[in-house]
Amino acid sequence: MAELLLELLSEEIPARMQARAAEDLKRLLGAEIAPLLAGREPRVSHGPRRLALVAEVEPAVETPGREERGPRVGAPEQAIEGFLRKHGATRAALRQEGAFWVLSRPGERIEARALVARAVPAVLRAFPWPKSMRWGRGGGFAWVRPLKRILCLLDGAVVPFDLRQGDDDAHGLRSGDETEGHRIMAPGAFAVRSAAEYVEGLRARKVIVEAEERARIIREGVARLAAAEGFEVVPDEGLLAEVAGLVEWPVPLLGRIDDAFMDLPPEVLRTTMRVNQRYFALRTPEGRAAPRFALVANVAARDGGAAIVAGNERVLRARLADARFFWDQDRKERLESRLPKLDGVVFHAGLGSLGERVRRLERLARIIALHVGADPALAARAARLAKADLASGMVGEFPELQGVMGRYYALHDGEDARVAEAIAAHYRPVGPNDAVPDEPVAIAVALADKLDQLVGFFAIGEKPTGSGDPFALRRAALGVIRIVRENGLRLPLFPILEAARRGIERSLEEARRERERAAGRERAVIVVPNPDHEILREVRPETVEVYDFLTERLRVQLRAEGMRHDVVSAVLGVVRDDDLNRLLRRADAVRRFLESEDGANLLVAYRRAANILRIEERKDGHAYDTGYERHLLKAPEEEALAEALETAARRVELDLEAEDFERAMDNLAALRAPVDAFFDRVTVNDPAPELRRNRLRLLARLRAVMDAVADFSRIEG
Repeated sequence: MAELLLELLSEEIPARMQARAAEDLKRLLGAEIAPLLAGREPRVSHGPRRLALVAEVEPAVETPGREERGPRVGAPEQAIEGFLRKHGATRAALRQEGAFWVLSRPGERIEARALVARAVPAVLRAFPWPKSMRWGRGGGFAWVRPLKRILCLLDGAVVPFDLRQGDDDAHGLRSGDETEGHRIMAPGAFAVRSAAEYVEGLRARKVIVEAEERARIIREGVARLAAAEGFEVVPDEGLLAEVAGLVEWPVPLLGRIDDAFMDLPPEVLRTTMRVNQRYFALRTPEGRAAPRFALVANVAARDGGAAIVAGNERVLRARLADARFFWDQDRKERLESRLPKLDGVVFHAGLGSLGERVRRLERLARIIALHVGADPALAARAARLAKADLASGMVGEFPELQGVMGRYYALHDGEDARVAEAIAAHYRPVGPNDAVPDEPVAIAVALADKLDQLVGFFAIGEKPTGSGDPFALRRAALGVIRIVRENGLRLPLFPILEAARRGIERSLEEARRERERAAGRERAVIVVPNPDHEILREVRPETVEVYDFLTERLRVQLRAEGMRHDVVSAVLGVVRDDDLNRLLRRADAVRRFLESEDGANLLVAYRRAANILRIEERKDGHAYDTGYERHLLKAPEEEALAEALETAARRVELDLEAEDFERAMDNLAALRAPVDAFFDRVTVNDPAPELRRNRLRLLARLRAVMDAVADFSRIEG
């Protein structure tokens, strides 16, 4: 085996691009040199200035010979010549096999050195950076930042290549055996001969190659410094990964926050430090903001970092002074006074302004409140104020604080605490690890926000596709599902989705009329139903489409949780239950039934009956979906099955109406013995045509009784 070492040294790579770039390098170069890898996975590392790859490769490999089928015998001469040119072969290499010419291509020996020398330049020139730049006179090569060196070794020897394309390409950067250490603490190039020497040589020159090790040093170092002061670090894995991508030699340090700023909301302190300076926030054991912050330097200073800390404290002081200004100015106005500004902010060209959306949320939250045990007036008030902080100075500076600042401003204005908490919580959950709101008013507003978003964008045709979801509708749907599931809500989705749809129609119609009034050309009024009071009489196809999208997201979530999503599909195949928790209870009962011995055996019998019916219905050209005739039940086993089916059908119907899904499954399980006896002793395809038809109808009745609970044909396995 031979060791391949590749390093690409450049100016600073944005931290957010490093991990993806390392994976792209492994994927793209791995595909090019796959014959040499023999299934082994290359290892990659990344840092602020470098991407590196190490792989164990075969020095040379022999590819197996293969045959290529060519044109038909008697094909035009041009077709044969074209086939030979494509494969670089001569006519003598062709042989006739049946009606075709066949070209036998012998295997070839691939030298690792030659393949790597061809592959690396091709990969680098086509590298998929999200953003790249060109530099120098030629400008023929693009990279994320100017590329300085290429280290490429195979068993300690340089693999020679360069990046030239034509004689006048200014980027003729050549591969070599040198890299560089820390830009400040160990400048200059040095040569290496192996991956181990590369890692240790860089460590000796103040560069830690592995991002995971840099992150560990930062995590442990910051935690140690915080603990020494009696504090703990506010967890932030995203910031940790980013900072690990900014430094090659991490040196954690601790700074002080001026007491004058400690009365700012802790979220403001954390966001200011994180967004502007990439500092880590600390807190007391009780959870209050600590008057300290952690930073990570990229050098080990001779004074222990005192000057670095002092400089960062000055910068933070200025940043927090800006935050103080916004905090003080915003509280001079009531939150509600900012609402008129939202009328001038476009939410989406097809869905009107933010002000129009707020009025929709106010109506929808009032409706949802009735179903989740919330005070409708408080829910409407919270929805009315939920977006008002978007017009504040603080949220304008730090969009990450939307909702959070609305809560503080609402409390300052003397709003009900439940209204304030709903304003803060209505965006949640924003990710899979984020908690869902659990207070009824907050639940009502959060659901209104997400359902209006879903229904609105579906209404204007802005639906997610396989390649994109620009309006985060999948996240909104999963948010609805998590809120409903984790709070155990019995929420009728169809009436609420219809109310959301009609609210959007009403909102857009009102906006159109207002525009026409302003332009002096108002037309006749079109009355749009009031979604607050109209009784739901039908569910429009547009509403069903949103419901289907929600249930599809539910299946995705169940699959991610390792649960049987096929059971949910089976239940949905029978009824579009708009109560998701009832749907899941029914699916769970079906799942437990199928895991029982009776359920597993009855599923086998169901499939046997379904297969027989499918074959015979195709053969006879019609479906056997009419009732069987009792006087044609001749065998005791078919009489017993018919009696069991009618008993089970009556009981299952009552059980489903009572939502006693476990008892419904027990009544289905009672069919196992008569079904087994029927298949053991009765011939379905009896020579007598009338008996055959009647027995097929009896099997169709079995299928129908079971399908009343779930579409068992959708069960996998």
